[in-house]
Amino acid sequence: MKLSRRSFLATSAVAGLGVAAPSLARETELTDAIPFDGPHQAGVVTPGDNEATFAALDAIALDRGQLATALEALSARARDLSQGTIARIGEVDNPPGDSGTLGPTIAPDRLTVTISFGASLFDDRYGLRRPDGLTTMPAFADDDLDPARCHGDVLLQICANRRDTVVHTLRELLRPVRDAFALRWTIDGFQSADRDGGSRRNLFGFRDGTANPDVHDEALMRRLVWTPDGGTFQVVRVIRMHVEFWDRVGLREQETMIGRRRDTGAPLGGTKEFQDPRLDLDPKGERIATDAHIRLAHDAGDGRIVRRGFNYHRGFDAAGQLDQGLIFVAFNQDVERQFATLQRKLAGEPMTDYITPVGGGYFYVPKGASRPGDWVGSRLFRT
Repeated sequence: MKLSRRSFLATSAVAGLGVAAPSLARETELTDAIPFDGPHQAGVVTPGDNEATFAALDAIALDRGQLATALEALSARARDLSQGTIARIGEVDNPPGDSGTLGPTIAPDRLTVTISFGASLFDDRYGLRRPDGLTTMPAFADDDLDPARCHGDVLLQICANRRDTVVHTLRELLRPVRDAFALRWTIDGFQSADRDGGSRRNLFGFRDGTANPDVHDEALMRRLVWTPDGGTFQVVRVIRMHVEFWDRVGLREQETMIGRRRDTGAPLGGTKEFQDPRLDLDPKGERIATDAHIRLAHDAGDGRIVRRGFNYHRGFDAAGQLDQGLIFVAFNQDVERQFATLQRKLAGEPMTDYITPVGGGYFYVPKGASRPGDWVGSRLFRT
């Protein structure tokens, strides 16, 4: 059942019951909905939200038909939750149709669910044709990949403003498809608060995503992100940051490795975050080192990507070291031309002493569902 903003506000009202109603501002924010259907999936060029979960699934469906039914169910439930709905009750003697963790009224909360497919889904189990350009993510130089945290047949990227919305969504998406998919790995992410304007900060304290291309430039997105069929390729890299080691490094050395000031995000020698670093005027690296991160990334040619990264915290490891880092997410039209070229250019940079990629994968993001009744990935079953 779709829930309108007016219905949500009415349902949330508790006047006359002796309980103070939530503030109108909070209610209005909760009712902000992002369309699920459209030419492209939400969650690619959608402005970033505060909370995220990435869940990789292995397909255990017995046949092609069961797989299609499960994918259709994922889209249907994601569409309901992202637009706002009422918790499903059913008969009181039956298990409820919703966990109830958000209460009877489920607000959209800017929820987006992006569904993508790994190369392994296109083996000989279901007779699906692998999209051109989709490969299995290799181990790059400086990687220490854990197989248990890599790849997957299906990836769910769930983003919203609040953690409880994301947790509830994952639980509800898995509920109807347990006989078709099994969890392979998950990781939770969060954005730093927008405390002082500019790009959000990563756990090294530096602004992240400064050089992102303008996602509102449709012509640029057609060149960098969207494939001719309306899809895109998603790269997910779980990168552990050795934060305690980093915290013992002098600020000047940190900034030299990055090529930017930590406080403002400005390129070294500049004053504002989004200033052109004018590397052409510094060919010998007297201002920005020749092996600084921003210079190596800039020299990667047509390797521009749309980044949508999140920080993560997973407690601590067996050695008592904090397990924190970055969920690096990139969308690009051609993984080899863009991300892989960029990654190889960064091999051996000074930053590699302080970071270790440990998981992730490559995934194909099909075009969006066209309408209720359609579902993400349906076109893969027509060929």
